[in-house]
Amino acid sequence: MLTTINQSYLDPEKLNKLTAEFASGQPYKHLVMDNFLKEETAAQLYDNFPSIEKLSKHYKGLNENKSEGSNFSDFHAVFTQVRNDFMSPEFAQWMSQVTGIKDVFITDDKLGTGLHQGGDGSFLDIHVDFNIHHLKNVHRRLNMLVYLNKNWKQEYGGAMEMWNADMSKMVKAVPPLFNRCLIFETSDISYHGYSKITLPPGETRKSFYTYFYTNLPANANLKYHDTVFKSKPEDTAFKKVGTTVKENLKNTVKAQLKKLGIKF
Repeated sequence: MLTTINQSYLDPEKLNKLTAEFASGQPYKHLVMDNFLKEETAAQLYDNFPSIEKLSKHYKGLNENKSEGSNFSDFHAVFTQVRNDFMSPEFAQWMSQVTGIKDVFITDDKLGTGLHQGGDGSFLDIHVDFNIHHLKNVHRRLNMLVYLNKNWKQEYGGAMEMWNADMSKMVKAVPPLFNRCLIFETSDISYHGYSKITLPPGETRKSFYTYFYTNLPANANLKYHDTVFKSKPEDTAFKKVGTTVKENLKNTVKAQLKKLGIKF
């Protein structure tokens, strides 16, 4: 039984509505659900969210400034409880029903579940995600983010920006409000990210991430790529050129390493 999720979202009568909302999402298939976790569970996650220093990875570069961690043994037990629910067969079945993508699963590693956090000045430039798990060779299909930001103000920024396929226009922005769940299909046109945030002391942008996969068919003609960052129309010429050069080099090298069977 799924013990941490708001039971109203598990109601069979609601599944058709959720499925329709996901399928009609623009600029790509997605679904936004508020009060997704049980109230007491969300409160526990917020109260016990680890500090940025306790997360295991920190990114600070041309295209991102954020931290993440999947070292659940270092976190409060409620994080493992939620993780176990998300990784259960029952939740996988629910996700398949809502999205229409059959036989989804979560990998038991840092590319399956974890936490994201960013302090003042954090940003994540617009990008599409890697399409194949480089070690397990499975196809990434869906992202699920549960935001854990109480009293989030509009002036902080940090909304998840969803851009169209040619990166000419932002179509939708989803503020990272407390206990809001965002699910979206990952593809080569699912451009997303968030602009630089402005936060007061002690405030951070927090989320619980989960990535869903399916097995690759034996005859799959899918060429591996890593995360691909893209420039916004308003970016400086320097950033546009720097992003293009960096991403082309990174993806060329990583694709070759994967082809050779070298871990990275």
